[in-house]
Amino acid sequence: MTTLMTCWKSSKRTNKLKAGGSGDQHQSLTPSKNTAIIPAVLDAEVKEIIIAHRIVWLQAVVALVVAGIAYASNSAPGIALAVFGGGFVSVANGALLAWRFSRSVSCSRHETHHSLDVHHQLRLLYFYAAERFLVVVALLGLCMVALKMAPLAVLIGFVIGQSVQMAARIFLKNL
Repeated sequence: MTTLMTCWKSSKRTNKLKAGGSGDQHQSLTPSKNTAIIPAVLDAEVKEIIIAHRIVWLQAVVALVVAGIAYASNSAPGIALAVFGGGFVSVANGALLAWRFSRSVSCSRHETHHSLDVHHQLRLLYFYAAERFLVVVALLGLCMVALKMAPLAVLIGFVIGQSVQMAARIFLKNL
């Protein structure tokens, strides 16, 4: 009998809250979908955005330095330009990654009309990965085919740029 009475009181209170008759705002035990539960998560997102931008700048500097080393060792501006072209492709890849990450973080904070569910976020992840892949293939093809740069030098510059991206992610994360 007591459980029936408790259940009746609970349903009566729920109906009152739904109707807005009590004057109180609707309170829920679970936060809305776009609410940051832990303030540290917001700090971590901001830190990741800063790290991503630093990595892009570091890739650009390393691409210039490696192109300078290639020019100094070979005295061939074509090889140095090809190495810089490969490094530039890596910088473009990192910049696209940083831009999409910062955009997804800012959109998730300000999203009010659409709540992003897990399936939508997974589709965006696949789309962004395919987008970066296609941009890299197109830029490498542009450097090698259209601009007729030395393919090995372009690939060396690209691999060095990607190595800087991976190494910088590891080292800057710990700072």
